[in-house]
Amino acid sequence: MTLITTLVQKACDVIVSSGVSVEGFYTQEVREGRRRVGFDVVTVTGQRGNLSRVREKSVASHGGREYTVGQYVVDVPSFENLALPLFRNLDSSCSSNHQVFIIDEVGKMELFSQAFIRSVRQTLDSPVFSVLGTIPLPSGKPLGFVEEIRTRMDVTVFTVSKENRDVILPEVVSALMDCLKQSAK
Repeated sequence: MTLITTLVQKACDVIVSSGVSVEGFYTQEVREGRRRVGFDVVTVTGQRGNLSRVREKSVASHGGREYTVGQYVVDVPSFENLALPLFRNLDSSCSSNHQVFIIDEVGKMELFSQAFIRSVRQTLDSPVFSVLGTIPLPSGKPLGFVEEIRTRMDVTVFTVSKENRDVILPEVVSALMDCLKQSAK
């Protein structure tokens, strides 16, 4: 598991233990032995689906549009089937209580889904949800939607590294709790 996903899960545990409702998903590496063969999307309730897998050299494309990031073939339908209902459920479970929504992550693979992009925008614009999300560090050509998120006035960006991963958790949780307090007013 990446250090970012581990941080997100720890923050989620702290928030849940304080009695706040949490929904959403994180991404998790899929390994066969020591080799990473892909990524899954995993809901906070434990449902799991394919996000991507290493392209097998002997397997040809099925004739449809194939989305790839490096050696990985992105399974957009599988991702959408698991992630998009989480956003729709937010609308139906909306109450007067403020909620936290986990989006780990908004990266190249996830951005092949236009429906995902729309759902993330709607959730970020909602006054009912605080979002704990992850975005990649800028490298190479910037991803337009990622930069849109990074530059929002209502977004706080933390840069997580091996050096600070163990000490940044209280800062992240504190910022999230502040968001929850502000929205409760």
